[in-house]
Formats: sequence, structure tokens, C-alpha cells
Amino acid sequence: MKQEYSVYKSELLGPIYIVSDGDAIVSVQLFEEEWLWHCQQYEMIKSNSSLLESAVQQLDEYFHGKRQTFHLPLKWKGTKFQEQVWQALCEIPYGTTVSYSDIAEKIGRPKAVRAVGQANRANELAIFVPCHRVIGKNGSLTGYAGSRIDAKALLLELEQRYSI
Repeated sequence: MKQEYSVYKSELLGPIYIVSDGDAIVSVQLFEEEWLWHCQQYEMIKSNSSLLESAVQQLDEYFHGKRQTFHLPLKWKGTKFQEQVWQALCEIPYGTTVSYSDIAEKIGRPKAVRAVGQANRANELAIFVPCHRVIGKNGSLTGYAGSRIDAKALLLELEQRYSI
């Protein structure tokens, strides 16, 4: 299966790979090893489509404090539960954080805190679906993309700096 991609060169996180199926953004890869794995699964074509150009521009505005919400067609693939979690993530306001248990409560599954964490980890649309805004109940920065807490901290610091 073919997918199109473009790269945003972030000063904060390095290259960010944005992937489209031609109709919607389907993946955002922040880490080189995940990008390489993705390239093994799909035939990737570098593209300057209007959708990918818009995604790159919106990311640039986000990283420069000029954008707090994204207006892009997104397509996620997951279970019904994961999709409920991802929808709840999209409702977390810029510059704020919530706990995994807050998300579990919001979707009506208060005992599913660990499953919320797993759904967060399975989010393939990082930044656009702001899983970095979810923290531990005690306020700790826990598991972002597995063990990439440094990236989570940088994104949260960026949003705090530009919060109104």
C-alpha cells in the first residue's frame, strides 16, 4: 500500500514525519526507529500535496506558539475503545494536562486506566491527537511513546510557554 509523506524539521524534536493516505493524515512519527518501521510496512512517496503542506505549516505554527488547535482531516485505526480515548485526547485544551484516570472517567470506563495508557501509546497521530497532555494522577510525566518522557516534557513546556 502506498502512502505519501512530508517531513517537518522541528528545532525542538528533530524531524517529524507526517504521513497521508491522500485524504487524511494517518500517522505522525516523532522517532526515527518508528519511522523506519513504518517505511518497512508501506511504500512511501515523498509528497508536497496540499494536505501535507497544510500539516507542515500547522506544525510550524504550533512550534512557534501561533497555533493551539489543528484543522486537518485525521484518520485513525483502532478499536472502539481506542477511538473513544483518542477522541477524548482531542478535547484536552492546549497548555493543560489531565490524568489517565481522568480520561478513563470521561469515556465512562473509570477502571480502565491502564487500557487508557495503552490506547495513548497506540496513538499514531502524535501532537495532532495530543497524547502528550496526559500525565500520571500524581502529576508525574509517565510513559510517552513508551519511554520518551523527554519529548513529552518538551511539548508540555512549549505549550506552557505559549499558553494564553
